[in-house]
Amino acid sequence: MKTGISASRIEELVRYRRKIHSLPELKYEERETANYVTSHLKSLGYSFEENIAETGIVCLVDSGIPGNTVLVRADMDALPILEENHVDYRSIVDGKMHACGHDGHTSVLMGLSSELKESLKSFVPKGRVLLCFQPAEEGGSGADKMIESGILDRYKVDACFALHVWNHIDLGKLGVVNGTMMASVDEFHIIVKGTSGHGAMPQHTVDPIVVGSHIVTALQTIVSRNVDPLEPCVVTVGSFHSGNAFNVISETAELRGTVRTYSKDVYEKVPKRLEEIVRGIASSFGADIDFEYKRVDKPTINDPSMADIVREAGKNILGPDSITEENTRTMGGEDFSAFLMEKPGCYFFIGSRNEKKGFVHSHHSSFFDFDEDALANGLSVMKEVIRLYLEKN
Repeated sequence: MKTGISASRIEELVRYRRKIHSLPELKYEERETANYVTSHLKSLGYSFEENIAETGIVCLVDSGIPGNTVLVRADMDALPILEENHVDYRSIVDGKMHACGHDGHTSVLMGLSSELKESLKSFVPKGRVLLCFQPAEEGGSGADKMIESGILDRYKVDACFALHVWNHIDLGKLGVVNGTMMASVDEFHIIVKGTSGHGAMPQHTVDPIVVGSHIVTALQTIVSRNVDPLEPCVVTVGSFHSGNAFNVISETAELRGTVRTYSKDVYEKVPKRLEEIVRGIASSFGADIDFEYKRVDKPTINDPSMADIVREAGKNILGPDSITEENTRTMGGEDFSAFLMEKPGCYFFIGSRNEKKGFVHSHHSSFFDFDEDALANGLSVMKEVIRLYLEKN
């Protein structure tokens, strides 16, 4: 392994990460994090655009030689989780925590800005690099908001890349796949409207709990009977609430859930089928329905040629046996998918699991933490990705 990152830079990465980790901010609230980033960019003498999609920042670094423009993204937001780790840099904000690694991603991009300033010509042979510090990845569609602001057109972006530290892959490994890597994230909200009454006289009611129960069961047939068995798809009802007394049939039942899909075809097909099932069952029982279906994130689909660049970069930096697809595809979602729908690019995982040090907890856990050696690996690989992409394009 030859990261080529100096000891002083590695110390900086850790310092950035721990500072951000201790002061987590939720989606669209990342003011202090953004201020920390812009202060760093100012210290390097960069010009930048801020307050994009509330708290987002972009900084263009130009080699001065005509060529393509590559966007590199880091997400800045934390999660509404009470941290249970006992480390010096633990969150000092009750109920908020960097439980997914976004503090690491932001630190890597800050480190990249320093590397660009100090050694631009060594890995940017031509073209431009657009550093993108994004808010609200965790359910806030921050990527979509930044795209809506026009940054892709305004900065003439040709390709885009992002990394994610990943505790399901060992330190020193790099996870990347062609095509779909992460699922879409959709959310549905159903209110079943029945007729309330006495629990001992159900014949005078339309019981929304019974209707809702049939809906929960029937929705499972979408995956088993409406989707190709070779196509990944998940339909989950995660919340079901109705009533508050043992002898009363309530008037309404409320169901909330999520749909996860991989392919564009299934992504388009499932919402219509889900609504058909819900309304059909409700009608058969004489109930009414309020139905809402919300698109949160699209499938994260890597361009194969861009994934090849990431593989080559990973092999060059982490070694020929570093590339893996094991524990890489997931039904989790990622809003970088919005960038990949607009421009060719690749989203990849930097292994951050280290069982010997106890860095084994999953993302979104209150005990989540990762091996900070992954920061230097991520920075070095991303530098090589940029070099290879701009060299080839």
